[in-house]
Amino acid sequence: MAISQKWSIQSGFEKWSSQFNLWAFMAVCVSGLVLTPIICVFNAGTTNSVEVWQHLSSTVLPLYITNSLVLMVGVGFGVLVLGISTAWLVTMCRFPGDRWLEVLLLLPLAAPAYLLAYVYTEFLEYYGPVQGGLRQIFGWSSVADYWFPNIRSLAGAIILLVLVLYPYVYLVVRVAFLEQSACSLEASRSLGCNPWQSFWRVALPSARPAIIAGLALALMETLNDFGTVEFFGVQTFTTGIYRTWFGLGDQNAAAQLATVLMLFILGLILLELYSRKQARYFTASRSGNNYKSKYQLSGMRAAIAIFVCLIPIVLGFLLPVAILVQMVVGAGISIFDESFWQVLINSTVLAGITAGLGVVLAVILAYGKRLNPDNLLVGVPVRVSAMGYAIPGSVIAVGILVSMGSLDNAIDSWMREYFQISTGLLISGTIAALVFAYLVRFLAVSFNTVEASLVKIKPHFDDAAHSLGSNSTDTLLKIHAPIMSGGLLTAVMLIFVDVMKELPATLVIRPFNFDTLAVRVYQYAADERLIEAAAPAIAIVAMGVIPVILLSWQIRKASKIN
Repeated sequence: MAISQKWSIQSGFEKWSSQFNLWAFMAVCVSGLVLTPIICVFNAGTTNSVEVWQHLSSTVLPLYITNSLVLMVGVGFGVLVLGISTAWLVTMCRFPGDRWLEVLLLLPLAAPAYLLAYVYTEFLEYYGPVQGGLRQIFGWSSVADYWFPNIRSLAGAIILLVLVLYPYVYLVVRVAFLEQSACSLEASRSLGCNPWQSFWRVALPSARPAIIAGLALALMETLNDFGTVEFFGVQTFTTGIYRTWFGLGDQNAAAQLATVLMLFILGLILLELYSRKQARYFTASRSGNNYKSKYQLSGMRAAIAIFVCLIPIVLGFLLPVAILVQMVVGAGISIFDESFWQVLINSTVLAGITAGLGVVLAVILAYGKRLNPDNLLVGVPVRVSAMGYAIPGSVIAVGILVSMGSLDNAIDSWMREYFQISTGLLISGTIAALVFAYLVRFLAVSFNTVEASLVKIKPHFDDAAHSLGSNSTDTLLKIHAPIMSGGLLTAVMLIFVDVMKELPATLVIRPFNFDTLAVRVYQYAADERLIEAAAPAIAIVAMGVIPVILLSWQIRKASKIN
């Protein structure tokens, strides 16, 4: 029996060795490189002295945990209500304008939350048009005469984050509703269920895995937000990490805070994975899901449906964009000065480099996994490294600085010892470090897109190419690449726009005197110079509209095919 077990282990190792080709090796190397900053955060956060933990737990940690939890609960409730209700209305109901609204409901994805924070602060502050108009109408002379809610608060941050993050729930839940069988809904009607009962008892339980997945994504983005909570003075983990590192210069405490934040993210990842596991218990047949099965709304019900769908569109996109455009028009062409174009070039170059590298690395990961589908030593690292999108930019920034700082110190020590030359910081605080941070953060976006395109290519294409003498690389370049060109273009666009909007990692890692559009908007807004911030803000929104249109087109195309 021992001989048989030994033979089994040896044969398994030989099988693994035969599968571990060059693509598998490259995929594992890329995965290890992407995971390095995250591992460094955990290492720095768990090996520091106990005094740091005690100091954090007795001072700022309770406040960070409380604010982060309240923010997550508030945003979670808001995105569920808005995302599910709008997805149900445009998918399962018919009313005037429903086909237009299903596309327009994605528009708030194009506007980062920190832009809304700056715009609504200008719009709702004491000297803004809203309060100014109220004082003029009612004859009020000062704040002592009336009460007006303060937008720069925890509640204000929750509302604005809900307005820009509900599309995460809306997207996945709408797809879930599209995939549900119309027969089950018709059966509930025949049993006497009204539309509300059919929604509550049939549609909603079937869409539960999608709801949890969308909720997890929205909450991850909530924990990643920096600009909104910083501008509103809400102390969370992201603001605490930034202030601890740069304000206090305490690397150990920043790593400790990043480690605690990672525990929050880990919980959300497990929640999302659990929802996927539960998805197998729900069957979704697309047959019969057509316009005849939709609920017809007219009169007051149709008006309410239109109003519910328009509220997030107007407040989350149209009104902020209109205010920004008004600021730009009022300032004239002087706002588009030389510094604006320089910042625009910086952002475009960074986004372009990251998008190109991100797609190349995603292809390596996806193709290495495709060629080694049963190899856990390839599949596990690839899958784990593809979760980088869940890691907040502030955590990645800490990991980058820790890992790059250690590497720079090692190089400097070696050069001093053998050549008596001090190299200083070669990588830390450079554009290369910033691009690396973007890749760690957004590689998952391109990987998921590339993998989805690659999975659609049937294995017999590979077999046919190999039978004609093509190796794996030739097959990828000559067969797979032309077929998945649409997916590659989508991945490039998604990474490009995400980099344009990224703020926390850019603030921490960017080289000295090197700004991007997001950083420039943040700096102007922090100095209460919102008119100067309007031009870069409009540029960010314009870039964000591109993937929104692409997403809506893909969903519409998929729904027609199915």
